[in-house]
Amino acid sequence: MRKRGFCRFYKDLYWGDSVRKHSQVKWKLYHGSGQITIYCIKRADSDGDQLDIIHCAFLTQPYFRTNPAYIYGVAGSYNEALDIVLKITEEALNAGYEGRLLEYLDSREK
Repeated sequence: MRKRGFCRFYKDLYWGDSVRKHSQVKWKLYHGSGQITIYCIKRADSDGDQLDIIHCAFLTQPYFRTNPAYIYGVAGSYNEALDIVLKITEEALNAGYEGRLLEYLDSREK
């Protein structure tokens, strides 16, 4: 049985301004390599939430090997990750998806 990566990525991944070498960062996240300043915006695991901001070190846990996280955005700091969530929220609001961020992101992917 082939092992899957630690995460999957949104088609139109949101990137923070301070993140360089996008393909290298994606490769390291997928393979569980450590990165000090990278934060990820991922789909929340609980039903009451929509998005979570986590440090990339959490993705190296064995749980994510069998249950890969779905990543919507990558940022260079926690504050930058908050800015990306704010940007997603504003885009969803302008598209008529008030408070339904996951529905908005899923509709963009199709």
